[in-house]
Amino acid sequence: MDANEKILLLVKEKGPVLPVQLSKEIDDNILMTSARLSELSSKKQIKISYVKIGGSPLYYFPGQEHMLQNFSENLHEKEKKAYEMLKQNKILRDSSQEPVIRVALREIKDFAVPLQVSYEHKNEIFWKWYLFDSKDAQSLIKEILSKKEDIKKPELPPKQAIPIQEKIEEQKKQPEQKPQEYKKPEIMQHDRPTEKLKEEIKKEPAKKTIKTDKNAFLNKIHNFLDKNKIKITEKYEVKKNSEMDFIVELETSIGNIKYFCKSKNKKKINDADLSTASIQAQSKNLPLLFLTNGTLTKKASTMLNNEFKNIKFKAI
Repeated sequence: MDANEKILLLVKEKGPVLPVQLSKEIDDNILMTSARLSELSSKKQIKISYVKIGGSPLYYFPGQEHMLQNFSENLHEKEKKAYEMLKQNKILRDSSQEPVIRVALREIKDFAVPLQVSYEHKNEIFWKWYLFDSKDAQSLIKEILSKKEDIKKPELPPKQAIPIQEKIEEQKKQPEQKPQEYKKPEIMQHDRPTEKLKEEIKKEPAKKTIKTDKNAFLNKIHNFLDKNKIKITEKYEVKKNSEMDFIVELETSIGNIKYFCKSKNKKKINDADLSTASIQAQSKNLPLLFLTNGTLTKKASTMLNNEFKNIKFKAI
């Protein structure tokens, strides 16, 4: 049995485990053990955690995910709070959470699964407890979205009772109204003949239509990338002439850096736009470059300065 096979057997028996624990078991140095673990992880034979113990991740077998809860005490204070909230509620609506919790949910990737939900022509982010069934999650999200705040009707002041005698006297005082005579609607005829009218209509100048270049926004994006020597390696059209995703490469003194680039033709970029793009970038393990011809809403601007400091935002 070679070293890799021993590691697989140990992870299966004792996982989740740290590299230092495995290096002692197979009698090898920590560097070689870590290299072997990385190789096995790249082959999808074992999984690697986001939560870290003393700066080192945990390695575990598929099916051992539930055991990661044993290491939740190693989360930071705010992350632990988000972890407990999600574990208890199973589903959390991103827009309903405090900014600190929203950031924490994005950090506890082992336990929080982001879901993009389209509702009333908007994209919303929900967070699912990683062990919660997907069908049950769908039902719970529908229940959350269907809830509406009860609108209280203003209470009308109680009507004061009027004695019957007074009512009769009031009715007597009112003068009798004569029925109005019915008047036939008057149909106005035009003095000029129909043919002349048609001629005049034809003579009226046609309204000028302003042609817009549908590709103007995408041309701006390409010009910006070319000007800054940013190379496009992949591109995906999300919405025709208004939204495009790219994988780009930027040359630096220390080598090429890849970015997930979101380009959006929109007047106002809100916090949901930033959150959705951030999750897309995270799923690809790439930093985010956000390009737009619009401006940020006040809430989105605050989030960019506090929660999404790693996002490179550029209005062009």
